[in-house]
Amino acid sequence: MPVWLSSAVGDWWARVRGLPRGHAPSLVVPVWSIVLALLLLGPALAPGYVLSYDMVWVPDLALRADALGTGSGLPRAVPSDAVVAILDEVVPGMVLQKLVLLAALVVGGVGAARLAPPGRLLGALAAVTLWQWNPFVAERLGLGHWPVLLGYAALPWLVVAARRWRTEQRMPAVLPLLVVCASLSASAGLASAAVLLVLATRQEVAHLARVVAVVALANAPWLVAGLLHAGAALSDPAGAAVFALADEGTLPGPLAALGLGGAWNAEVLPGSRTGVAAWVATAVLLALAATGWRTWWQRVGAREGGGLLALWGVGWGLAVLTWAAPNAVGTLAGAVPGAGVVRDGARLLVLCAPLLVSLVAQGAVVLHDRVRRAWPGAAPLVPRVLLAAVLVLWPVTVLPDIAWGLDGPDGPRLQAVDYPTSFEQAHRAVGAAAPGDVLVLPLSSFRAPQWNNGHTVLDPLGRYLGRNHVASDELVVSRVVLAGEDPRVRAAREALARSGPQDRARALARIGIGVVVRDRTAPGGDDDLAVEVAGRRLLETGDLVVTEVLGASPRTSPPGWVAAMAAAWGAWVALLGSAGLVAAARVRRQRRGRSM
Repeated sequence: MPVWLSSAVGDWWARVRGLPRGHAPSLVVPVWSIVLALLLLGPALAPGYVLSYDMVWVPDLALRADALGTGSGLPRAVPSDAVVAILDEVVPGMVLQKLVLLAALVVGGVGAARLAPPGRLLGALAAVTLWQWNPFVAERLGLGHWPVLLGYAALPWLVVAARRWRTEQRMPAVLPLLVVCASLSASAGLASAAVLLVLATRQEVAHLARVVAVVALANAPWLVAGLLHAGAALSDPAGAAVFALADEGTLPGPLAALGLGGAWNAEVLPGSRTGVAAWVATAVLLALAATGWRTWWQRVGAREGGGLLALWGVGWGLAVLTWAAPNAVGTLAGAVPGAGVVRDGARLLVLCAPLLVSLVAQGAVVLHDRVRRAWPGAAPLVPRVLLAAVLVLWPVTVLPDIAWGLDGPDGPRLQAVDYPTSFEQAHRAVGAAAPGDVLVLPLSSFRAPQWNNGHTVLDPLGRYLGRNHVASDELVVSRVVLAGEDPRVRAAREALARSGPQDRARALARIGIGVVVRDRTAPGGDDDLAVEVAGRRLLETGDLVVTEVLGASPRTSPPGWVAAMAAAWGAWVALLGSAGLVAAARVRRQRRGRSM
């Protein structure tokens, strides 16, 4: 090897082996995280919108009643839809979606490096790779759960911030922003709340009260909206078996959960998770975790280590419970309002990620140090470099088929597409129609349109139209029909069951429906006998029909609901504002300290 090349490799290798934190290459970790994110998203970053299951983005999302928590259906998209509706007034929806997807990966990856052994680049890179390249990330991307992924991205930062709050006895200025970003859905909010309550609290009652207050304020919008809809918050018990933690090929659900896998939907399951690679990945995870366990415990201490272990136990235990006893989970979801949030077993594994990545990163460092001590000197430099590369890259090698937009046999699932021009025409027609809400037909939740490459997506038409809308919340999964909860959907179904177009129109007008939009391309969408409604035809294209129903008045939310949600949103905004106030106060104190 030439002297100059040997010197360069030796210098780089010294950094990999470990230098003080301040001397570590500051750009290596974020650059590596960005590279992984670009490789994973691929075609999703092209012009257009990525539409996959629950991931529905439109050019301009309106601030509708259901986004604010005052709609008739369960507030499943509170506060995420309201945040998007506000931000896409500044950043176009297409660009905003790509920024969110990139942030969910890169911010989480860079944060994961802070869970690795300090000053060890090898451990930091290993943590970044595992945090971004695992079944949980792939399956949640495929299912379109971007608020869950944002909460996942915030978790390592929350772990660090919670440690600082507990040890320094003052709240980090960035913590309110972190908690808000981590609580854009109910399940993500519960996970972030669990991290703070477990890792940030001390024995003092006053401190515990402050932690609880931060958690409550960050989750106030969906908590209050959920309480307002408590009467409709009971879930169909049959859904527990449908959404339970699942086996992955020959890998049983509990073992799949060890590697953050086991999502219920087989359509988003990477092919590599159904074969030998899944067993290999699980074995490598367990081996590295076992290798790093003792050193990791000594490094973080019993307080933080025990907390992360408790979070892991809750996440893995609840996930496995949905696999082992789905009937019991279903009974609970059907009897206790809001308990349906635990039905999706694999989604609960977000609590397992901090411990798993910390242990594996520590194990990679310990294993590499053992090899270095066994083979001292410069001679085995190349084998040690190769070992470091393996320790960093192995998650990619055992899960190669999630690269480039979850590329599968039918093409990438995460692929940007354009909406048909008829959607914009329908948007303009609805905007010019008489007052009233929109009913989207047929009454089925999901579509697989050809313009979306045949990929399944929650019907985006209602969101695109810009008005409050009524659409089916009934789900059909593996031929199992799961009943919806929205009483307005049931009322609309009853109205459509009337004998003639005029009777249907009058019944719809009485429940506040002023426009009916029918998608002819959806199954059952061109059945005129079932959906014909009397009214003025505003638009008719090859795929959409827009009909105005006269005499309707928009639904109004109960004043008590409006007041309650105004208070909840006010508390949420106040928490965000507190981050700026805390930061400004500390800057002033630092300036005074320097001037003295």
